[in-house]
Amino acid sequence: MNPGTGATRRTVLAGAAALGAAFTLPLTFTPGTANAAAGDAGTLRARWHTLLTGGPGLDPDDARTAAAVARTGRAATTAAKGLDPSRTDGLFADLTSTALSNHVTTSFKRLATIATAWAIPGTPQYGDAALRDLLLAGIDWMLTNRYGPGHTRFDNDWDWEIGSALALNDTAVLLYDVLGTERLGRVTTAVRHYTPDPNLWRADRQIATGANRVWVATVVAVNAVLRDDGDSLARVRDALSDVEGSGANSVLAFNDRTDGTAGTGEGFYSDGSFLQHWKHPYNGGYGKELLNSLSRLLNLLGGTDWAVTDPDLDNIRGWVLDGFDPLLARGDVMASVCGREIARPSKQGHASAQTVVEAVLRLIPGFPGETADAFTALVKQWIAEDNYRDFLAVTDPASLVAALRVIDSPVAARGPLVAHKQHPRMDKAAHHRPSFALGISAYSSRIYNYESIQNENLHGWHLSDGMVLLYTDDLGHYSEDYWPTVDPTRLPGTTVVAGRPADAAGQRTTSTADWAGGTALPGTTLGAYGMELRAYGSTLRGLKSWFCLDDVIACTGSGITAGDGTVETVVENRKLRDPAAALLVNGTPAPAGTDWSAGLAKVRWLHLDGTGGYIFPEPATLRGLREERTATWREINLKYGTDTPVTRPYLTLWQDHGPAPAGAGYFWLQAPAASAARTRQWSAAPPVDLVARSTAVHAVRRSADGLLAANFWTAGTVRELTSDGPASVLVRPRDGKLTVALSDPTQLRSTVVLDLARPGLTVEAADPGIRTTATGRGLRITADTAGLHGATLTLTLKRS
Repeated sequence: MNPGTGATRRTVLAGAAALGAAFTLPLTFTPGTANAAAGDAGTLRARWHTLLTGGPGLDPDDARTAAAVARTGRAATTAAKGLDPSRTDGLFADLTSTALSNHVTTSFKRLATIATAWAIPGTPQYGDAALRDLLLAGIDWMLTNRYGPGHTRFDNDWDWEIGSALALNDTAVLLYDVLGTERLGRVTTAVRHYTPDPNLWRADRQIATGANRVWVATVVAVNAVLRDDGDSLARVRDALSDVEGSGANSVLAFNDRTDGTAGTGEGFYSDGSFLQHWKHPYNGGYGKELLNSLSRLLNLLGGTDWAVTDPDLDNIRGWVLDGFDPLLARGDVMASVCGREIARPSKQGHASAQTVVEAVLRLIPGFPGETADAFTALVKQWIAEDNYRDFLAVTDPASLVAALRVIDSPVAARGPLVAHKQHPRMDKAAHHRPSFALGISAYSSRIYNYESIQNENLHGWHLSDGMVLLYTDDLGHYSEDYWPTVDPTRLPGTTVVAGRPADAAGQRTTSTADWAGGTALPGTTLGAYGMELRAYGSTLRGLKSWFCLDDVIACTGSGITAGDGTVETVVENRKLRDPAAALLVNGTPAPAGTDWSAGLAKVRWLHLDGTGGYIFPEPATLRGLREERTATWREINLKYGTDTPVTRPYLTLWQDHGPAPAGAGYFWLQAPAASAARTRQWSAAPPVDLVARSTAVHAVRRSADGLLAANFWTAGTVRELTSDGPASVLVRPRDGKLTVALSDPTQLRSTVVLDLARPGLTVEAADPGIRTTATGRGLRITADTAGLHGATLTLTLKRS
């Protein structure tokens, strides 16, 4: 197997060799064996086989391993139902379409599932001769009737170039010793027909980028191993970094790189954001698949002549710590970054987080030292804190082997995440406290509102209209059929025109507004976030803020205006763990039936058992609704949804701004996980005061320490703080000092100028780009925000 001699910038990256060489083994190989075998196609094939089956690391005497093997056998039994190579219309009775390309991919995936069980000792299928012959006949049927040079692709390119190819490659590795030379040639030729090169140009003349690029590279790499083709492996190695040395399509580099090259826009950014399909936030969809596939590729190539030695490999640490960890809530990936996958039944129940955990497990052997320890601590925490879906009881045998090693390691679990993290490159924020997590979803002129392609996610209209998803100890809340049954016209936190749009109306749309984002004070759980809402398809306009101040979130809105239609702001929309969960309204229990609807006047506080409290310092008039909602997955997903009705109980609370409002607003404090007693106490003495709610500025002040949080929509003044234009600002007094954090959420301003009317202060520390000058009333702060893309700058002031 010849190494190949692709001449790119990587040939001069000798300094990065140590990092690339660290990927010397799959999870069960010893370093010596892996390095000694570099260049041996059989060894690389064995590596891939181990990634699929667990290899010699499987301990038949371990009960958890035995359970994983048994799961594999059961999955194969299910996959084999209806497999009949004598049929003329389809290999499987339910996959006969010649118009839907996913029928081709699903057929190949079922064959791969069966082949996996055939290859793992301990399954009922292991080594079965009759099953072997059935699998070989199945491959022959697909190559003769559906897939290869003699067949024209239809429907979705992904199925031909990626989905079917990945599954067929895996099946060929698992059955390699019984395929025969002629059949192996047909398999590899068929895959190369659709996916000949890692630098694959699509039918629309766009090169594969982001997750698609890594998928394509994986297809080519495994096919190359099957064909003993070192030149193709060299192209795979190089394709992960650049195309013809330009760096424009590098998977490993951040899109907001500073080396002068321009990214494609798809992939990871240095703040942890991940975009796919140009402007869709997708960490929990394509992002997790990129990490998953890349972790496999690095295991395959590590320690060989084709090891990836790009110094940008170190960016993967940032992907995991900034791009996945803040977006996981005890095993659930925040839905705001999962794209259309939320409308797939197979992706609920923390399934997406499982993929992330498995990927990081594969990465650990390749990142020695501090990064390996950080990943180990993280994985231990992720596995331990998800008591809704036991990772060890659902993962594949190979990942179980790796997980058990991590669990037995001396590295301690990280502990619960307590942080406030914003992702300005994709208009999202995450707030983590010990007892809850909260995700905020916005969009702007830079980011699309939601994705609905391939007849999926048909009711995603308001996913970015200020949706606020609360994650509590009810870990299954957004599982168990939440997305088909929730009222999609009243998603929590959103301000909307009442009514039901047409399926998929307005998807893949940017806003005409630039203001979306906020400021996060480093090392704390303090953040200001906001968006200027300009609703798609209507004249609805409004300004929305969320001031995340530790255990309290101050929710503020102003300038809510619409030319027609009734406008609502949704306080909560909760799928009830207990259908009879108590709702207290000013301390009085509301009816607990599932057919209750009422107007609630002069509301000062609400408490929903199992969820938390809501405080209205300005008594509000609300609407409340308890109902059982029945729907089918097919209503939101024609491609993968079923017609089986599902019913779930909900409680919805909203503020009705009336028809065609002009300048309406709202203000309440959300106290997730707070007890009824604490909620009542805070209603009498609110911990956060509203100090401004206009079309110029939203601002609140915390009673305990005087912290001031402000979102300036335009130039304006609030208390001691003046801004010369749009800005998000936190001013926090502590220990005799004052910390100021600021950002430009429009991402358009070159400078932000703040006047702070507090005399006698001097600078103790400041981020680069911040300068100060004394004024008659205090201090003028000038911050260079050009090119920061909404990132926060901070300075600390002290008494002179």
